[in-house]
Amino acid sequence: SIFWANVIAIVAVIALFAICMPLFNMLHPNASFVIRDLWIFAYFAAYIVLIVVHELIHGLTWSFFTPGRFKDIAFGIMRDSFTPYCTCTMPLEKTPYILGTLAPLVILGIIPLVAAFIVGSIPLLFAGILMTDGAAGDIMIVAKILAHKTTSSDVLLYDHPTAGGSVIFER
Repeated sequence: SIFWANVIAIVAVIALFAICMPLFNMLHPNASFVIRDLWIFAYFAAYIVLIVVHELIHGLTWSFFTPGRFKDIAFGIMRDSFTPYCTCTMPLEKTPYILGTLAPLVILGIIPLVAAFIVGSIPLLFAGILMTDGAAGDIMIVAKILAHKTTSSDVLLYDHPTAGGSVIFER
């Protein structure tokens, strides 16, 4: 559920900061973690923009695998949880569905996180941590898909029409 995805995301962000900050500090001991008032606004604004980009990456990736391309993609906000979403209105095979689900994690989370450690960038570190955490629900969806055992080679996934996650069809 969206509720449990949010609970796990809160726990995960604490864990990510607890792991990444000391490691970053060991690699870059002279980095300054002083946050100025203006930075807080800039981080918040960047986070909002990155949430939108996260959803766009889902849509763009899935659109490569649908007949109508980007016409088969819809965006919105779940009113009860104020959670933005992207949905593919066409069923997808398992691999394309998983690729589209995990693409924002890789592009906005893991790559900036690795880059932050390499170049010593605190803004990249924060962005990587927050965007990795922002993919907690996506990771949960993929984990459920991979845990679903089937003997069928004909499997399609369809975004659930009213909740986070997907419906699996197999023949």
